[in-house]
Amino acid sequence: MQKNQRPQTQPPVQPQLAYEEPSFLESDAARPLRILAEYLEPLERFKRAGVHATIVFFGSARVRPDGPLGQYYEHARELSSLITRWSATLPEHAHRYVVCSGGGGGIMEAANRGAAQAGGKTVGLNISLPREQRPNPYLSSDLTFEFHYFFMRKLWFAHLARALIAFPGGFGTLDELTEVLTLAQTRKLERDIPVILYGPEYWNEIIDFNALARHGAIDPEDLKLFEFADRPEDALAILQRRLTPEPREVPGFAHSRVRHREPRQD
Repeated sequence: MQKNQRPQTQPPVQPQLAYEEPSFLESDAARPLRILAEYLEPLERFKRAGVHATIVFFGSARVRPDGPLGQYYEHARELSSLITRWSATLPEHAHRYVVCSGGGGGIMEAANRGAAQAGGKTVGLNISLPREQRPNPYLSSDLTFEFHYFFMRKLWFAHLARALIAFPGGFGTLDELTEVLTLAQTRKLERDIPVILYGPEYWNEIIDFNALARHGAIDPEDLKLFEFADRPEDALAILQRRLTPEPREVPGFAHSRVRHREPRQD
């Protein structure tokens, strides 16, 4: 280099913003951010869509209209349609109930299909899985969600739910059903969430509820946490009896019950 000659310099490198860096956002270190995103993003979209309260349908993705449990597909579609039409008759100042499902096929598809055919909005809380779970075509486009974390998806099932209807299903349905029953049994939620088990013949074969009480695993009173129905009109009647229209919140969250502690005696 000649005397007094300036060294050549490279143009400054523009650093990447951390929240725009895919390798960071997909790392283990950023897991809390991904979890928080699965709470805040649905929260904002529910607010924009004006969804205050949901009636949640659980049931197997494997149910087909022409399969062994095919009658339940049609019953779920019909019940969802009845709920959506009934909800539309409620006064404007009250909650309008929006049918919500896990967003996939089978019973979930039937529930979303019935609501869409009745002219209502309908929610799908889809979960990313290697197989089987794909969003069904009857979901409202602005209310179709995709979750990575099962526990965040289940939080949103419970957060806005005013009632739960469990159709025949497998491990996933049992997981979701027992979570809501546990919240009700332990009085962890301030709000009462009616639970309807649709298809008593199926449910009483799959779970011996009376045996749970007989063996002392649950209290006999816990058997009152759910009701059975085997016709769409009967399930609708239970909802109409149990649900009381209330002033709107945006959205109407289920609040956890806080245990009151006695003051310390020092």
